[in-house]
Amino acid sequence: MSDHLPAWERRFRAPVVSLPRWARSAQERLVFWSTESGVYQVHVWDRATGLRRRVTDHPVGVTAGELTPDGERVLFWQDETGSEAGQWYSEPFSGGDAQPYLTGVPTGWNQGLAQMPGLVAAAISDADGFAVYVSADGEPAKEIWRSTEHIGIGGSDLGRGELGGLSADGSLLALEHAEHGDSLHPALRVVDPRTGATVAEQIDEGMALFASCWSPRPGDRRLVVTHEREGEERPAIWDLASGEWTDLDLGLVGPVEAVDWWPDAASLLVVHNDEGRDRLYRYELAAGSLTPIEHDRGTIGAARVRPDGDVWFRLSSGEHPPVTLDTAGAGVVRVDGDRAPAGRPFHSWHFDNGEGDRVHGFYVTPTGDGPFPVMMFVHGGPTGQDTDAWDPEVQAYVDMGFAVAMVNYRGSTGYGRAWRDRLIGDVGGPELVDVNAALADLVARGIGDPARAVVGGWSWGGYITVMELCKHPDMWLAGVAGIPVGDYELSYEDLSPELQAYDRALLGGTPDQVPELMRDRNPIHFADDVRAPMIFLIGENDSRCPLRQAMAFVDKLRERDHPHEVVLFGTGHGSNDIDEEIRQMRTILSFLQRYVPGVRAP
Repeated sequence: MSDHLPAWERRFRAPVVSLPRWARSAQERLVFWSTESGVYQVHVWDRATGLRRRVTDHPVGVTAGELTPDGERVLFWQDETGSEAGQWYSEPFSGGDAQPYLTGVPTGWNQGLAQMPGLVAAAISDADGFAVYVSADGEPAKEIWRSTEHIGIGGSDLGRGELGGLSADGSLLALEHAEHGDSLHPALRVVDPRTGATVAEQIDEGMALFASCWSPRPGDRRLVVTHEREGEERPAIWDLASGEWTDLDLGLVGPVEAVDWWPDAASLLVVHNDEGRDRLYRYELAAGSLTPIEHDRGTIGAARVRPDGDVWFRLSSGEHPPVTLDTAGAGVVRVDGDRAPAGRPFHSWHFDNGEGDRVHGFYVTPTGDGPFPVMMFVHGGPTGQDTDAWDPEVQAYVDMGFAVAMVNYRGSTGYGRAWRDRLIGDVGGPELVDVNAALADLVARGIGDPARAVVGGWSWGGYITVMELCKHPDMWLAGVAGIPVGDYELSYEDLSPELQAYDRALLGGTPDQVPELMRDRNPIHFADDVRAPMIFLIGENDSRCPLRQAMAFVDKLRERDHPHEVVLFGTGHGSNDIDEEIRQMRTILSFLQRYVPGVRAP
């Protein structure tokens, strides 16, 4: 990496890798994604032979990869345009031609994959709804379940379909579904994967249930479940042999998940989220004891227990880029390329939103004394969370001279069920109150300059950016709207089936069933009120925040010759191409330099 590049660009270009996954019966064979080639692609590595190669070379990028249980083949999910609609492919581990995987499964949106020897389960959504397919003993896949509402492989929403889908002996398949009409609060159904017959169900009305991980011992029918019956995420063990449900009281405040088992099925790997920072623990089931696993402060992106009992985890912080470590703190995967320059640290912070709520977030400041120009950087979701995690974009704004604030507004995860569900039927309101209160608090602390306030974000953060400039036009000097919602009603028509189900749960119906909400919370109705210049970054094949509705809002600004810029890119909900990310970032920094006094594009 060239030393003459600015620090922000070197952070973007520094290669990163995901936490490797290994084959069930060949633990030295690993699969992971990496940005070493400049685009997110799937790689494999055999630690026993030293073989390491890039599997995919697709311009859209590929981030979903698995190994077959015997480690002989690598699987990857590929879509051709960035819309996320695609299919699974397979090729030999050591190299060869890639072929479509799972005969009988249509092209669509990936709702999870689970494998055991002789058995593969995949869930797909398309224009006809949601379906689960199973291939037994290499035969063409057969549909075992279909629904008009969301249904997916257990654990897939949490990135753990390989642990939460099929039991260790392949006799049981866990599914997460919204057939009760609510994809924000999925229920659990366990079926016989060969017949589709229901074995057992759990439904907590108004609360979410997630399949986390099956016991690794064949014949052991215990499934770790994440529930929220106490208001926050908590682990429990559901024994499908007896029907017994056992809540695990770990004595920790804040969300807790058990994400994996030790091989002897006597202990669980636990992740505890405490206001945007994570801690790892080992929980001994018989003794009920909790032992911390030592690691630096930050966010755990993923964690697994190896077959030999070692723990691998991916750790980052606002200040330090992600690394994959083992229990001893040693690096697991060698990365070819220069390490990213360190960033400025994240400061945990609380403030009152004026409506009786104590809101949490993080802020980052440049060197020197404030007040600084301030960027209110709003996270997506809305069911997401700002954590103490590496983000080159945040650090680029700090390098430019901004104080950057990240607010876990009402609707965010990590603070309990009631906090997350506050937006149901009330989107685009509480978030603005919380972001604006955060800005006022930073001003009162001498950190933020209210005359140089900018708002930005991606996806739902882009929606809130547009809403802020529509509803509070005099507060902001500029807005950065990444893959935003500009016309909510038009957006719904073009969404993927999964996102339509999500919107129905969030809004309390389809947009035309909540006309009063749409009159007040659809940005396009207020486009003429925007006063600040805006920059839009829009994916041409986005199935989450589609092109047509975003451009409809842009057209409203164009009609009255309002200052704005549009950056179109040829994929979907963001780019997996590092050069494209850097091109977008340069354009954003140049835009902000023109409109915000006292900042300079580094």
